[in-house]
Amino acid sequence: MSHHRGRLIDHVHLRSGNLPAAKRFYRACFAALGIPFRDEAGHLAADEFWLDAGDTPSRIHLAFQTPDRATVRNWYEAVLAAGGRDNGPPGERGYHPGYYGAFVLDPDGNNIEAVHHGPFTRSSASVVIDPA
Repeated sequence: MSHHRGRLIDHVHLRSGNLPAAKRFYRACFAALGIPFRDEAGHLAADEFWLDAGDTPSRIHLAFQTPDRATVRNWYEAVLAAGGRDNGPPGERGYHPGYYGAFVLDPDGNNIEAVHHGPFTRSSASVVIDPA
């Protein structure tokens, strides 16, 4: 059976109450795994992982990829109707040109996002992993 990777999670964003300690931990984590990372003044990033500082640590931020803006809007309405709490309605964000997202807190307070990055072309729909 084939397994597909790279279709669901857009990025994971963690907020730390002690950024120097968290950066130390994640630098060691990614170095041990051989994963390149960017360690800059206010954040640390590796592939889909993002770490920065917050007044209080966040629980977790998950961002799900969408194919278009309409899907972001439909997702937002559906999760609000299912008990989510608004944490940022659908709209353009200043993260990069074309970034369109919506944010909802789940019942446990986790920040869940649906995001569309604007017009783009993927090199492939997903990575396919077939057992040897």
